[in-house]
Amino acid sequence: MAEAVKQARPEFRNIGIGQLARYRLPWAGKVSILHRVSGALLFLLLPFILYLFEQSVTSELSFAKFSALLSGGFVKLVLLVLIWGYLHHFCAGIRFLLLDMHVGVDKPSSAKSAIAVLIVSLLLTAVFGLKLFGVF
Repeated sequence: MAEAVKQARPEFRNIGIGQLARYRLPWAGKVSILHRVSGALLFLLLPFILYLFEQSVTSELSFAKFSALLSGGFVKLVLLVLIWGYLHHFCAGIRFLLLDMHVGVDKPSSAKSAIAVLIVSLLLTAVFGLKLFGVF
């Protein structure tokens, strides 16, 4: 009699390599992964960031050297990636602090805040990028 009442337990399997391309990660997961990537990017490029800061504040001659270095297109692209990394890490960090305070932990508001983080960080990056490339 006890065997007839027993229900089948759900079986969870790991995702295989072939299924990775078809797996749809939720927005909150994408923001979490990008938060980790941006943090690692900022950490790994910290010597470059410190070098740029040192060149900008040491003397007038080093500032002129800094300005000449920033006139190159490749360096501006690297700087734009650093700007995105910082802005995304900052915005996502605020989101995660709010989640730690149990604000917006339900699924719909979590998805909305994740999309908001992506939009805000990309819009701010676009504004700083336009300023960096001298559009305004």
